[in-house]
Amino acid sequence: MENENTMKHAKAPAEKEVSTAFQWFCATSTGGGAMLSSAIFGSFFAIFMTDTMLLPASACSAIMFVATLWDAVNDPMMGVIADRTNTRWGRYRPYFLIAPVLLTIFSTLCWLNPDFSATGKIAWVAVFYILNGMTVTMYTMPASAIIPACVKDNETRNSIVAKAAGATAVCFTIASTFTPQVTAFFENTLHINNGYIPVMIICGILSCISFWGLFAASKEKYLSDYSERNAFHDLKTVLKHVELSPYLIVWVFAAVGYGLMFSSSVYYIIYYIERPDLVSLYMGIVSFGALVSMVVLMPIVLKVFKSGQKALTFAAIGSAVCYTILFFFGKSNMMVLYVLSFIATSIAAMMNALVNVLMNDAMDYIQLTEGFSANGVIASIKGFAQKCGNTLVSSGILAALAASGYVAGAVGEQPDSTMLVINFLRFGAPALAAVILLICLRFNPVEKHAAEIEEMKKRISRDTVSE
Repeated sequence: MENENTMKHAKAPAEKEVSTAFQWFCATSTGGGAMLSSAIFGSFFAIFMTDTMLLPASACSAIMFVATLWDAVNDPMMGVIADRTNTRWGRYRPYFLIAPVLLTIFSTLCWLNPDFSATGKIAWVAVFYILNGMTVTMYTMPASAIIPACVKDNETRNSIVAKAAGATAVCFTIASTFTPQVTAFFENTLHINNGYIPVMIICGILSCISFWGLFAASKEKYLSDYSERNAFHDLKTVLKHVELSPYLIVWVFAAVGYGLMFSSSVYYIIYYIERPDLVSLYMGIVSFGALVSMVVLMPIVLKVFKSGQKALTFAAIGSAVCYTILFFFGKSNMMVLYVLSFIATSIAAMMNALVNVLMNDAMDYIQLTEGFSANGVIASIKGFAQKCGNTLVSSGILAALAASGYVAGAVGEQPDSTMLVINFLRFGAPALAAVILLICLRFNPVEKHAAEIEEMKKRISRDTVSE
């Protein structure tokens, strides 16, 4: 098979393919400080724009749509660039040095509320939100590609995915639950005018530590030579495999379900339940459910079902059932709302992590069928699909609110159309996303090639050691 014997950076056999440090820095790179920042954006940025900056919901929707759509489009561009980066430090590793620095700068600037006109504020948010999204792309593509570039063993890969899911859940729990209290501490105790600014700086510093640690701990061993292929060869080659298209839909709707879980919750409690005082409590319940999902349930589910597809199927069915019940009965009793929201999140949150198992499967499938690795391109396609899902969430929530007649700050005075939309966004849409995901999983093309893929990985590992 073409280029199977052109793997780079051979090394002597060792007990472990990668160090424990690599596994934890890999898990806490996108799942650490960077995830804290993303969680704060996902949970509070929309309402910050509408209720603090006092921007029209329609304008905020347009900003989110343009920014996240462009973010999706530049993912494949970044994948192609990453796969063809050639430096003394490697192919993917150099991006771990600069990306967290830029993330710190742009994420902080997004939360400024400058004394501009409404038009000036819209321009400010649009520019820096787009730059922040591009920076996220700069590190997510290489961070996704680095795992199969360093690890061939499925058990180790799944362990890293599980660790990353746990780190993500912890950060989401902290960010979604305690951000209002932390920003209030900076504003009320330390007398800082805008508490989001120091919070973003702290997130940025933590992300620098994790990404720089990943740079130091990673060694790219399993990479094929790409010198004879033009820049878009890999992208075209991957896209011709239409049998992988169900993965695209799964990635989109996993992101939709996960994003709505947090982005719609603040609006749901403030305006649908009409209890702004319960925002932190409810976000804590949802976030703790995600923590339990990633840290406790997902490893158990993977061990029981033994494959990412079966684990995803279980999560999709369970979450769809819980969300449907909550859509019809969530407002009837607060205890029912709390308990079922916790159960639904505990089941549903793992889907957004389990789709990374499918991404690694797709990388192996392309190497099996085409004879070369295209990890960055596949990671970028997965990122593109995920960002499309994020676009549907970030701009879709605001667009739906604007269309329904939403009035910022009008607790107890929202029109019936807005109330219906908020309930659908919180529970109806995630249930629908789970059903769509479930249907697509029935068309997974990689399952039938599992034995061939395992044999290929063993052969590559032997060839790498023998060089």
